Amino acid sequence: MAKDKTIYTCQACGHTSVKWLGRCPGCSQYNSFVEERVAGEKKRGGPVIGAATVPESITSVDSARGGRAARDHRVKTGLKEFDRVLGGGMVLGSAVLIGGDPGIGKSTLVLQAMKSLAAGGEKVLYVSGEESMRQIKLRGERLGALAEGLLAWSETNVEKVAETVKELKPSAVVIDSVQTLYSEDLESAPGSVGQVREVAARLIGTCKTLDIPLFLVGHVTKDGAIAGPKVLEHMVDTVLYFEGESSHIYRILRAVKNRYGSVMEIGVFEMTDGGLREVLNPSEVFLAERPEGATGSSVVPSLEGTRTILVEVQSLVCPSLFGVP
Repeated sequence: MAKDKTIYTCQACGHTSVKWLGRCPGCSQYNSFVEERVAGEKKRGGPVIGAATVPESITSVDSARGGRAARDHRVKTGLKEFDRVLGGGMVLGSAVLIGGDPGIGKSTLVLQAMKSLAAGGEKVLYVSGEESMRQIKLRGERLGALAEGLLAWSETNVEKVAETVKELKPSAVVIDSVQTLYSEDLESAPGSVGQVREVAARLIGTCKTLDIPLFLVGHVTKDGAIAGPKVLEHMVDTVLYFEGESSHIYRILRAVKNRYGSVMEIGVFEMTDGGLREVLNPSEVFLAERPEGATGSSVVPSLEGTRTILVEVQSLVCPSLFGVP
């Protein structure tokens, strides 16, 4: 039998080394190497994507699976701003990664979107590795996000989650968050580079095989990047960032990668005591506190995707006493 071995993995970029290094040669980060135990190599296949077992002509591939219409069929979540950033709705079998600062409202966003989808008669699976069932229920009551078709589950084992997805075949799956899940095939701790990569590969492969949209919620590091290996962003189809200042009530959802739509669209939300409220007219919000006739203030139309947003630009000019201003 193959023996277990110990390696050191950079938690920023995934670079591995047989010994500990103070500075990662891959990303130049300091003190980012963590010791991990790796089991002996096993001969096991990766996640199977698609049902075809042999190569076939692309003209003979059936694009209308599960009774869905052909073409690029999209499923509306019910949140117009969320659907706008996705490119018009969820694409069947797509994997979406949502990142943002702690407490910015990522869980609130996906829970409200899935509630809107479940209220339309769809079955949605919401898996949380950070909250208990009671905590999920309390948050759902506060947000008004309770629906019969919204199935909540507190679980961290990715093998159990994958099997449940195959049995239930829901219309959408949410993992909150991907850093909390673990695979039994790896001995490293949840949230490590190896675990995040393995968990994401299992879930993406399962959902693509069944044509189920998958939403992965990810934490963000101090530098503003999604925690985990950089390859995680390459494995998914869409990467969304939920941004905003903790001292302000407005949040902006933007796409930095989207294989099925534009990355120029943004969605604006307002954080209230009852959850997120869509801001369908951002121009009115951005110009709400603008004083009339103020010196150095000008309104400029900015084109964001398919809509024009009015923003205020302030500029003041004064003489300089130096040669170079």
